[in-house]
Amino acid sequence: MKFLYFLLGLSFLIGCSEHSIKEIEKTTDNAFYDKAFDFREKNELDSSFLYFFRAKDSFLQKKDSFGVGKCLANLAIIQETKGDYFGSQESGLSALDYFNQRDSIEYNYISINYNTLSIVSSRLKDYKKAIEFYLQAIKFSNDSINKNIYRNNLANSYRKEKKYNSASKIFQSILDNNTKKDKEYSRALSNFAYSKWLQNSNFNPIPEFKQALNIRIKEKDLWGQNASYAHFADYYSRKKSDSALFYAKKMFDVSNKIKSPDDQIEALQKLIVLDSKNYSSHFNRYQFLNDSLQTARNKAKNQFALIRYETEKSKADNLKLQKDNTEKKYQIIRQKGLTVGVSTLAIISSIIGIFWYRRRKQRMEQEKLLEVKNTELKYSKKIHDVVANGLYHTMIEIQNQPELDKEKILNRIEKMYEESRDIAQDEIIEKDFYSRFYKMMNSYSSNDQRILPVGYKDNIWENLSDNAQSELYYIIREILVNMKKHSKAKLASLKFEKSQDNLTIRYTDNGIGISNLESKKGTGLRNTENRIDSINGDIIFEQNPRGGLIIQITVPIHSKYV
Repeated sequence: MKFLYFLLGLSFLIGCSEHSIKEIEKTTDNAFYDKAFDFREKNELDSSFLYFFRAKDSFLQKKDSFGVGKCLANLAIIQETKGDYFGSQESGLSALDYFNQRDSIEYNYISINYNTLSIVSSRLKDYKKAIEFYLQAIKFSNDSINKNIYRNNLANSYRKEKKYNSASKIFQSILDNNTKKDKEYSRALSNFAYSKWLQNSNFNPIPEFKQALNIRIKEKDLWGQNASYAHFADYYSRKKSDSALFYAKKMFDVSNKIKSPDDQIEALQKLIVLDSKNYSSHFNRYQFLNDSLQTARNKAKNQFALIRYETEKSKADNLKLQKDNTEKKYQIIRQKGLTVGVSTLAIISSIIGIFWYRRRKQRMEQEKLLEVKNTELKYSKKIHDVVANGLYHTMIEIQNQPELDKEKILNRIEKMYEESRDIAQDEIIEKDFYSRFYKMMNSYSSNDQRILPVGYKDNIWENLSDNAQSELYYIIREILVNMKKHSKAKLASLKFEKSQDNLTIRYTDNGIGISNLESKKGTGLRNTENRIDSINGDIIFEQNPRGGLIIQITVPIHSKYV
């Protein structure tokens, strides 16, 4: 098996993006994984994404968590490279669930994944989150070169937050521990001087800028030269506009050589301000380049979504084919053993009937004693779920949809009206419960609060009764209503896992959590506990160590209650 390369990602530096690759000796018996690397080495990222996605599914079938984590981390890197930042964030966060942070063998992969999450957070201007992820990347890194890259990026994030003292201390530490005067030294030196100047406008960074630039020219470090010219242009823009223009042009020339569209755009922004004579030319080029870049990134997002859809569809088609073949074999066997089957069924039915009758008689006697209390509780839950949550659900849909579909809203209101006319009746489960549940989850997702369903497959509700599906629908909707109203979360996930005996739904968010779980449970959350008890399930509320709330729901699949 050949050496495989695990991409470290883009180091987020001022004015440029430096690519760093870490070679890791790691073998695998997953053909999709090998092919994904072959495509990535050819820079065919769309094909690489497809095969990493297939490799992930293959590792899942083998229950290889480490392999799944590596695939998700690579998917996150490709999505970040292509500008699909939210998709990259979703893949990177999912990877954390599969890595074992107690296994030192996985540390390097974990640190790389945290670095990707840091870069994505920086791209989304969430520098506080970037700082948190960089600290984790440094914690798990066992390579001194990578660790210094992370520390440099951490310092830049502090600078973006205007925490100049914290930034300067890190840069100074890197300089003190590096005597080689190489790329790493010049990067820290230039960033250190730039940060000191931003903190104190009277500070003269030119000697350090020149020293760093000379090293970068000597090392033929074009990415570094690009960053140096950006620093020069920013400094002179406040003092000598002709010098600022000179360095802005130098930056534009170098950014073209390294084929970095983001840096070309930054250089053009400087030229638009500094070169008024050629304003129109610079602006037109800036607009064309910016539009092209956005179009390419939007295309990448759509392409990745299409790959995920087609892969999942192919899996669903294969499962359906297997199911059809199994049913055909079953029909043949059934015809041959019809006589024996009927006799056996009659005996079993008689036993079940007797058992059911006795249990029903006992249950009816108990229900008579609790009839009044259960009726009051049932009406209370129905009023809360059908009317209150239904109205809030409709409000969220109106809020999150840019174009109001009046017909859809009228239909939903009419449905709530019909349900409220006889609130004591049980709600009829729609035939396509899978789509209905997905639409409900998706309606609470917006640009400000993203909801990420993980593992939600079309067979997830198989072997669950209509009653269990209905109760779980209201429970999850109640949780999402509380998230929307109170959590202040920006990101939440619903992870579905199905075993032979149980269905588990794990809700996680990055909101403020609940400081006192028991005292702060309202009517809605208490109703969820009553509902879960009615289908013999369990629900656990706990604080998320990384901030936010975790709710885990477990429901038995083969049970008389569901």
